[in-house]
Amino acid sequence: MKIALVGAGAFGQKHIDALLKIEDVEVAAVVGSSRKSAQDAADKYAIKVATDSYDEVLADPKIDAVILATPTQMHAAQTIAGLRAGKHVQVEIPLADNWSDAQAVDAVQRETGMIAMVGHTRRFNPSHQYLHKKIINGELNIQQMDVQTYFFRRTNMNALGQQRSWTDHLLWHHSAHTIDLFQYQTGEKIVKANAIQGPKHPELGIAMDMSIQLKTEQGKICTLSLSFNNDGPLGTFFRYICDNGTYIARYDDLLTGKDEVIDVSKVDVSLNGIELQDREFVSAIRESREPNASVRSVLSTYEIMDQIQKQLDY
Repeated sequence: MKIALVGAGAFGQKHIDALLKIEDVEVAAVVGSSRKSAQDAADKYAIKVATDSYDEVLADPKIDAVILATPTQMHAAQTIAGLRAGKHVQVEIPLADNWSDAQAVDAVQRETGMIAMVGHTRRFNPSHQYLHKKIINGELNIQQMDVQTYFFRRTNMNALGQQRSWTDHLLWHHSAHTIDLFQYQTGEKIVKANAIQGPKHPELGIAMDMSIQLKTEQGKICTLSLSFNNDGPLGTFFRYICDNGTYIARYDDLLTGKDEVIDVSKVDVSLNGIELQDREFVSAIRESREPNASVRSVLSTYEIMDQIQKQLDY
């Protein structure tokens, strides 16, 4: 299978690392924001084709699929272009930064029948998989989730310390992980969402702090705190308060509420959520089936974010 990686930045390179571990998959091309960035990544990984033209990749009949690790504002349009060009598409989270674009992607996926998957990585992290299996088996029932998503991002820099050409967003990116995971883990739709936000950054034009409350149809609740002002520790931390125990997930680590370490090394073939996400994408293509984290399965998350955005605007 020949896959093109679009977006040669920090996250794009994580996908290349992951794809190199999957049997019978070739990263056949890398597309960068400039020919230099594309060539630098191609040289690093010995990829044959480096270009700054997404259209060039879409026109190549040898390319089976594309993975988009590009700026958020490009996701919807690039996903639609890929699907219409007959390519399977995995787009990094978020699918879109507004509800109408998310709906448009869903409509084109249904029209074309191509596989379209979104990088909702929390569904694949072994720590969350471990709990999901217990929930599905009836061993656990979530009462509440408390989640903290904290970064220190007062300037527009990426994970490699390089200047970004786009602006990240607490709601239309980082909250998407938790909103989707909350519905996925509870198996219930969110019926109520409240949010407040702090002042907007004078240069970035985005809120630097936000608090979101969610409630499902059966009364399960989630409290999500997000900040770009937090000077460590950084990342997202999940507390699952259940009827049969409390669990704390920190990326790939899982502990009980009493700080007892749970071994999740045997949950899946890797501890790397990005690799497991990419393996699901490849498997879904090979098996001609809907993948976990398909556009269709995550779409309601974007509807909830739209409701929150309207509340914040009001």
